[in-house]
Amino acid sequence: QVQAVLNALTFPLETLQAVKEHMHQAMRKGMSRQTHAQATVRMLPTYICSTPNGTEKGDLLVVELCQSHVRTLWVTLLGDGNQSPQVTDKIFDMPEDIKQGKGEALFDFIAQCVRQFLAGISSSQNRLPLGFVFPFSCRQTQLDKAELISWSKDFSCSDVEGKDVVQLLQSAINKQELHHVDVVALMNNTVGTMMTCSTEGKTCEVALVVGEQHATRVPGWWVLGGLHWCSPTLLAADGGFNSCFMAEAQQVEMAEEISGRMCVNTEWGCFGDDGTLSGILTPYDERVDQESCKPGVKRFEKLVGGLYLGEIVRHVLATLAAEKALLIGSDVTILSTKDVLKTQQVLEIINNGEGMAEARRVLEALGLKPSEQDCSQVQQICRAVVSRAAALCAAGLAAILSHMCQSRELEQLVVNVAMDGELCQGHTSRFEEVLQSVIGLLAPECTATFVHSVDGNGRGAAIVTAVALRLAAQRREVDQLLAPLRLSRTDLERVQALMRQEMELGLGRESHANASVRMLPTYVCNTPDGTERGDFLALDLGGTNFRVLVVHVAQDGIHMDNEIYVIPTAIMQGTGEALFDHIVECIMDFQMKQDLMEQILPLGFTFSFPCQQLGLDKAVLLSWTKGFSASGCVGQDVVQLLREAAQRKQHVGLKVVAVVNDTVGTMMSCGYDDPKCEIGLIVGTGTNACYMEEMQNVGTVEGERGRMCINMEWGAFGDNGCLDHIFTNFDQLVDEKTINAGKQRFEKLISGMYLGEIVRHILLALAEKQLLFCGKPSPKLQTRDIFKTKFLSTIETVPLVRDSDGLGLRQVRAILQDLELQASFEDSVLVREVCQTVSLRAAQLCAAGLAAVVEKMRENRGLAQLAVTVGVDGTLYKMHPRFSQHLQQMLRDLAPKCTVTFLQSEDGSGKGAALVAAVACRAAE
Repeated sequence: QVQAVLNALTFPLETLQAVKEHMHQAMRKGMSRQTHAQATVRMLPTYICSTPNGTEKGDLLVVELCQSHVRTLWVTLLGDGNQSPQVTDKIFDMPEDIKQGKGEALFDFIAQCVRQFLAGISSSQNRLPLGFVFPFSCRQTQLDKAELISWSKDFSCSDVEGKDVVQLLQSAINKQELHHVDVVALMNNTVGTMMTCSTEGKTCEVALVVGEQHATRVPGWWVLGGLHWCSPTLLAADGGFNSCFMAEAQQVEMAEEISGRMCVNTEWGCFGDDGTLSGILTPYDERVDQESCKPGVKRFEKLVGGLYLGEIVRHVLATLAAEKALLIGSDVTILSTKDVLKTQQVLEIINNGEGMAEARRVLEALGLKPSEQDCSQVQQICRAVVSRAAALCAAGLAAILSHMCQSRELEQLVVNVAMDGELCQGHTSRFEEVLQSVIGLLAPECTATFVHSVDGNGRGAAIVTAVALRLAAQRREVDQLLAPLRLSRTDLERVQALMRQEMELGLGRESHANASVRMLPTYVCNTPDGTERGDFLALDLGGTNFRVLVVHVAQDGIHMDNEIYVIPTAIMQGTGEALFDHIVECIMDFQMKQDLMEQILPLGFTFSFPCQQLGLDKAVLLSWTKGFSASGCVGQDVVQLLREAAQRKQHVGLKVVAVVNDTVGTMMSCGYDDPKCEIGLIVGTGTNACYMEEMQNVGTVEGERGRMCINMEWGAFGDNGCLDHIFTNFDQLVDEKTINAGKQRFEKLISGMYLGEIVRHILLALAEKQLLFCGKPSPKLQTRDIFKTKFLSTIETVPLVRDSDGLGLRQVRAILQDLELQASFEDSVLVREVCQTVSLRAAQLCAAGLAAVVEKMRENRGLAQLAVTVGVDGTLYKMHPRFSQHLQQMLRDLAPKCTVTFLQSEDGSGKGAALVAAVACRAAE
């Protein structure tokens, strides 16, 4: 009969694996907005988004609401890794009637305790932050805002459920005229346990509370005057059972939109209330449940929690005694009395080296007459009940650890787990031994180290409060530093108006010379109509790579072959002759490979630098950009320079019919597919735009009829100082180190060549303010251009809402590690915020410029609503995960009377140049 009981209390691994899976499903249900209301595992957000880093310091007040008393603490953190906090505390016994009385009376009593406590210690009237330990289920919407879901543990105060308990406490404190005391954080005991175990170099991200927690005097705690210590029994805070862990915040759908991680209070005691655990419940569990104050509720807690294990053992003993299998000859009536056997006694029977003697003492104290065999069997039963509790707890904890590992996309999770409660006290605890063993079997991909908490309620609450204050102060500093980069709607409307003003100046015959936006005529007066046919060569020079293409324009579409050639830096910054000789050599190499040396094909030349175009095949270079500085080119016709290089290389088969920049090529390339495409946009290494302007508005070219494509060269927008109001110190630092300081100011705010460098300077500023990398930037981060713009795309790749953040933040860390930076999780989140801020500003500024263009086109044509397509190219637009989205959204806001479609160009600079040549040949014919 005894063996049958032991068998019923022992689970095979398959059963525990099933419990783990059920727990995992219940967790996901609790985190989902759609299913949260029906979930048994509530997965409540705590709005605690960081663990301590050891720098927390200052004076803090803590109030802890316990089963029978209120505990107040004054805690001083010294910034020493939270190793030696100074603590004063006092216990106030709570009248029994308060627990079932009015809510106002409860909070007034707590506030009176605070006033008496502060009166007993010498405290200034400076602002005093307070952390509130409230061990009941709450629906938190902020760290300092939490509505009570329901009372438990014999509390039933009226007019509290559904109310914000932080506000109730703050109001009560204010009534006591303690106006310098601010409640800044609310938490339960489980969260406090996790935080108190997180010290410098040892972060805990999971916490487990099993049974009563005790505050005991600990060596290393410095005690100030007025300390009042009660016995451990009096200080017991909670006999419950709960867990919490740092979850990926985007998976916690009940929380507001945030990134990073957030501590989730599982409230897993109710797991199984839907019948999930019915298959493993024994008759003893059913009797314990029926005798509880709330039958059918908190079924998981009643299998594992410290309030119930003694009761389970009592029912087992009563059943076996009734069957005459145990305690024969004893009057066992006492075993029918609730709570005569305590969980602490059960633990002493199995943990004590004198367990048999302890079993005899416990039984005899109940008036029983146990035999030696009875004592042995009672010890076995106690061990089985505790081991079952530990195994079930391990199944739940394994579900949490596996979830963390999966959501962070790790092969192996290494994590510290904070523990508190009477079931896991002492390093030889049977409960802890079973817990570790079963977790190893159920979650082999996770390595968990258990850390025992020291006063998770009081000290933990102080640390939570200190972390909240530290994060709030850091948030203010970060916001202040990034504020100049965060543009308002008014800022962007002003940029739009300034762009329109500069466009008008650039188009005017008299004002053109003084305009920062050059508005250069391209002599491209038509877009493709689909009748173009033939073979064409195209050259594409716009960056460090140079391409040569042959383009076949046929009825069934466009077919291309191309080859990429590198332009060495020495040639980019050498002489013009060397540069154009290199280009011609590349053309000849390509023609030989394509067997085109004997053919003379019309050639379109994409030359993506500011030029004054004097004809379709004549363009005078105004200035170099993008790192080019070849001598003898500025002020010269680049087509003529190309022809002269061909003569030097004795290449006579070069027929240049059109020179365009990449922006015009992009427009033409997309115009072949969409006749409404009348705007070209490049956002890559550099940035530029072009559009079809009415000839009558182009004062720099003769003629009134038709339209002409205008190459805006908008990268220089602001060179005259009109954008100085949005130029930040970081932009200034970037500009000063470029080879064209003071030039291309708009481009330096937007394009891919500069965004990474802007981010680098911001990261250095944050590190200098001790807000990043513990104030220790690596020498590598001090290196110019080390932070590539492609890093922004990588860092921002993973969606911010309702998806796992783990992969994205792992990529952030990988990038930072390559830069020899020791980055915490919070550092990674902040780096991503910086990248988002810089890329968002770039997209919004680009939208403001484009809004000026489309509004001008609409007004030119006298339309109430303009429908137009923008052909767009460039790695920043195409590769960055959110640039296009932000640009299009802001454009809709700034130009609501324009319906703008974006069409990504397929090789605009190559195919586009060939199409310009094709359109020119069609027009000539």
